[in-house]
Amino acid sequence: MTERGYFVSFEGIDGSGKSTQARLLSDHLRATGRDVVLTREPGGSPGAEHIRKLVLEGATDRWSPETEFLLFTAARRDHLERTVNPALEAGQVVICDRFADSTRLYQGLARADLRVLVDQLHELVIGQEPDLTVLIDMDPETGLSRALARGDGEDRFESFGGDMQRRLRQGFLDLAGEFPDRFVVIDGNRPVEDVFADTRAIVEARLP
Repeated sequence: MTERGYFVSFEGIDGSGKSTQARLLSDHLRATGRDVVLTREPGGSPGAEHIRKLVLEGATDRWSPETEFLLFTAARRDHLERTVNPALEAGQVVICDRFADSTRLYQGLARADLRVLVDQLHELVIGQEPDLTVLIDMDPETGLSRALARGDGEDRFESFGGDMQRRLRQGFLDLAGEFPDRFVVIDGNRPVEDVFADTRAIVEARLP
């Protein structure tokens, strides 16, 4: 039997640099001979990518928090079925830019008091967590300016402004305290190469 792979998620506020760190880690592990799948949420499978456009584009009031987390959960379920779990079963390393922790915060806490409901639906429909979650911690104002400068059209959540960024940052740090065996926190307020040096060392120490 093939040994099950390893699932790493990257989390952080918008503009924290987590996507860059996920890509650098993927490139590095492939260069060392690892079989790696780099993916993202929302998205990562054809159906989930369709939902991504629905939730990341448009006006801030396009969806209620309740509708949002149902859409995100639907996307996550398709992503798991079609991308994440087949890769893990094949023994691959899966590196995912965001996973359920983002939904716990963006829809569960930052926009409404829905954390209990989000967790209940997660348990019923998803039922799994990453093996390791790397939280890139970033100053909220710096992160927001970076995120808005991307200009990729997927800026619906950035449009909520700095107050939401500050709440999200604290929320992520609180989640790291809630799940200390799964989370590691890395200071993202440094040059990219310094952040990656820490990321690489932590992940390589945990990989089977």
